[in-house]
Amino acid sequence: MDETSPGWDAIDSALARIYGDTEPYHWGAIIKWALGGPDPLDGISAYRRDDPVPHWHYVSYGMTELYEKQSDNPDESGWGFEFTFRLARDPAEPADAEPPVWPANFLQNLGRYVFQSGNWFETGHHIDLNGPIAADRDDTAIRAAAFVRDPELGAISTPHGRVEFLQVVGLAYDEYEAARSWNTESLLEALSPHLPLFVTDIERASLMAVPDVAEAVRQGAARDGSSQGAVFVDVVGWTREADAVTIRLGALPAPSIAEALRRRLPYGRDLIVQGTDARLWFRPGDAYSAVEIDDEALAITVPEAELEAVLDDLAAALPAEAGRRTVPSLPGLVIDVERSVIRDSRSGEATGRVVG
Repeated sequence: MDETSPGWDAIDSALARIYGDTEPYHWGAIIKWALGGPDPLDGISAYRRDDPVPHWHYVSYGMTELYEKQSDNPDESGWGFEFTFRLARDPAEPADAEPPVWPANFLQNLGRYVFQSGNWFETGHHIDLNGPIAADRDDTAIRAAAFVRDPELGAISTPHGRVEFLQVVGLAYDEYEAARSWNTESLLEALSPHLPLFVTDIERASLMAVPDVAEAVRQGAARDGSSQGAVFVDVVGWTREADAVTIRLGALPAPSIAEALRRRLPYGRDLIVQGTDARLWFRPGDAYSAVEIDDEALAITVPEAELEAVLDDLAAALPAEAGRRTVPSLPGLVIDVERSVIRDSRSGEATGRVVG
């Protein structure tokens, strides 16, 4: 660590308000990211906790400006957040037991994704991990994650700008689907009586089997629709020939796009399907049209008077299977679904599996 590290010191001060002079277990990067090292986080600390349930509290150092101010934004430090994660531990473990290392690797992978892609996380975001949260635990139901402000650390002001402590919360896959169909923050509120301090327990079963949670999700999704205004995918494109427009999408996210449209358009809300270099903008309106806004955006207006039929046709044209399909209720629109290569959402590397 550099001699002058006001950002690091500010994080330590926030932790001291909870843990006093307790010495955490700490992992440090051997070679910093800025010097060509593989790990974006300069350090990760883990504190042993007994309340409200036994757990380890992990906190990152490196998503913000720890040493010198380098960004042009005076209001935020670096990416504006540091990761935290709370992992349930066995209350019978010895007092000198060390925290598991896999959560530290997990947070490094999330940081690597942000640094390499430029896509950051915020409170209310969620992510499909495309596998178990702990790589060697195929038996765990926890295969997705949501992000919420750490209920104890909150946000702080530092000499380099504001820092929010963004806690990663492990979710079972059907809980993740509930977040997508409704609202991540509302879902976490429904889960909170069963997840003190949003501690992740990789041994637990899905809470969607709990009646009060299932009913809250059912009523909330029906009442509010989905707050997910954008779907991020690898493949987006289109071509126009005469009066016909062909849009191109991958097979893996295709059914999810159809579901997202059902959760948005009937509630008068738009949906953005965002790719690397292009995006589709679906919006309810008076009549069908497909208009290029610029070289990177195609706006597709869906007629509200025929919405149910249109959504059924779009769902039929968006299976997880490659092929070209027309949309009868939107004359001239063709959807070309391509085979998808599945990538690990944490590392971005291809897994070798193909959908479609």
